[in-house]
Amino acid sequence: MPQTPPFAAMFDSSGYNRNLYQSKEDSCGGLYYHDNNLLSGSLEALIQHLVPNVDYYPDRTYIFTFLLSSRLFMHPYELMAKVCHLCIEQQRLSEPGLDKNRIRKIAPKILQLLTEWTETFPYDFRDERMMRNLKELAQRIASGDEMYRKNVQQLLQNLLRKLATVSQYEEVLAKINATSTDRLTVLKTKPQSIQRDIITVCNDPYALAQQLTHIELERLNYIGPEEFVQAFVQKDPLDNDKSCYGDRKKTRNLEAYVEWFNRLSYLVATEICMPVKKKHRARVIEYFIDVARECFNIGNFNSLMAIVSGMNMSPVSRLKKTWAKVKTAKFDILEHQMDPSSNFYNYRTALRGAAQRSLTAHSNREKIVIPFFSLLIKDIYFLNEGCANRLPNGHVNFEKFWELAKQVSEFMTWKQVECPFERDRKILQYLLTIPVFSDDALYLASYESESPENHIEKDRWKTLRSTLLGRV
Repeated sequence: MPQTPPFAAMFDSSGYNRNLYQSKEDSCGGLYYHDNNLLSGSLEALIQHLVPNVDYYPDRTYIFTFLLSSRLFMHPYELMAKVCHLCIEQQRLSEPGLDKNRIRKIAPKILQLLTEWTETFPYDFRDERMMRNLKELAQRIASGDEMYRKNVQQLLQNLLRKLATVSQYEEVLAKINATSTDRLTVLKTKPQSIQRDIITVCNDPYALAQQLTHIELERLNYIGPEEFVQAFVQKDPLDNDKSCYGDRKKTRNLEAYVEWFNRLSYLVATEICMPVKKKHRARVIEYFIDVARECFNIGNFNSLMAIVSGMNMSPVSRLKKTWAKVKTAKFDILEHQMDPSSNFYNYRTALRGAAQRSLTAHSNREKIVIPFFSLLIKDIYFLNEGCANRLPNGHVNFEKFWELAKQVSEFMTWKQVECPFERDRKILQYLLTIPVFSDDALYLASYESESPENHIEKDRWKTLRSTLLGRV
């Protein structure tokens, strides 16, 4: 069977070169090449190009790129139905007296294509129509040989295990979200239940950075590559006004990850605004600066950015007397690293360095690259918006999709890294479930800590006291 190389090895700078990868001579039937690179093609020709035959197996970069981008034009279940139809028709798999020899030649290739699809885009198979087509095609292959029957069984077992795992993960997330309450509400009703703060739970900033990395890698791991594309799916104007895959956007794991970033920012701001004494607030700020520095060293840029964002929220940044007690030199360096000017030039340089380190890593710790996720989504969004999906002649603009697949495949490599640090349930529980302040509660806590400085702040403080605390 064709081997499945790691994602990092899939894309070189030139995209997909048919001389390197293709064993089939291209008849240019609806596909357009330039310097041996596939640039565009009709949708039908691209689908045909995905289907293996006795003498041909599509290159893995092509499989990934087409499965990723095809959902901008059709539902995955429609593509699966077409692939199954072509396999059955072209290999005459529906004939009663099927030649077992012919099955032995084509079965490993069809099986490999199904393996790549189920391993890389397992969430497509949460759709019963996908599962039905998969089982039907697998059944036809399995009928030819006992060995293939075992392989098909293994493929289905692996897929079902993956789908069961993601369902469990989503249930856990739903439970966490269902129990999340505003910290102020808890403080008013059960003040004794929140006596702890982050430093009581974990006084070592290095340990906290490691536990944050656990959460980041776990959540990253559950994001399917297709979620990046599905987040931007719109109707395809050449598709007879038929709504595309966007009518049921499957992006919940991607959204859960963005929500985690927001939660961490609010948790940082809450922990800083909570203490009554300014020296305690200054200590919490310095603690988070150390956590953020360690996140940077680990390669966890998402937690780093969430912490910096939390410290830059207005209720925190206005605490001038508190900040006066903080040694800010270290914080200035972090802010410089995450400076948004020149399209986050400093951060992108650091990210490239971490990605380079990851490629030559000898340990899982050196492999960690957790990008600032909102910026990654923004990059993919602008790539999608900046180029048309179709060319004026109606061809699919495959050059665009090579670029898209290149960005997503790099992310795929990063999300597969196993976290090398030991889990600490107590710290993880606190980070994921402790109630945080809302915007209003943050402002109120900030004004209670350091009095308002002007009339606008004074008026806001009065309003917040009466609405949140029932005091005048």
